[in-house]
Amino acid sequence: MASSTLMEAEMYAMATPAATIHTSRVTLPSVTVDGIDAMMRSPELRTAVELVAQAPLDVLVFGGTSASFLHGTAWDRMLVGHFEVWSGLTGRCTTTSTASIAALKAVDAGPISLVTPYRQEVIDRATRFFGENGHPVVASVGLGITSDRELAEVPLERVFDLAVETDTDESSAVFISCTNFASVGAIAALEAELGKPVISAVQASFWYALQIAGVQAARPGFGALLEDRLDPDATGART
Repeated sequence: MASSTLMEAEMYAMATPAATIHTSRVTLPSVTVDGIDAMMRSPELRTAVELVAQAPLDVLVFGGTSASFLHGTAWDRMLVGHFEVWSGLTGRCTTTSTASIAALKAVDAGPISLVTPYRQEVIDRATRFFGENGHPVVASVGLGITSDRELAEVPLERVFDLAVETDTDESSAVFISCTNFASVGAIAALEAELGKPVISAVQASFWYALQIAGVQAARPGFGALLEDRLDPDATGART
């Protein structure tokens, strides 16, 4: 999103020089159902795709979680189809929501705990989407934030605490939603603390892009999900 500040930084933290990241942006009026819907129906979206697709891309990821789960699975699949047409990258486009479902499947997740910065109306949309894709939400939390800039201001330590507090015995994994919500720096510690997979929207987006591209370009230290995409020459997080 035009006002987002975290997704690019978190992807670069996870990536080795074997992968490069190129971005484009669209305006998000507010983190509400109406605001997200307005963004997705704006002509800016197609323009943003066409602009970034001028780079020599192997994969295109639409990095919006709520924007791609907003109207359910059929909506998410429709978006992927649009992105393929607009970019010319047939079979090489995805969304954060598609990537998140693939990631949860990869770690054999069933029911999940859902950690978000959203207001309840957006959490309800997430709950429906994950439920219809085989991952009933057994516990959830939201911070009621409606400003995209404010999403990025939530400290990583607060996100860690929210995940621990929201986890239950009934959940097989924890999912941290929103690509402008700090997450990847806490995933390894959360998995050690909770003893179960922790998937975040940004982590899943990066992992699935590597899967589609067939590239080993992840650094260690960002959760079990990325273990099959580690760069054999990587030594750890960027310094």
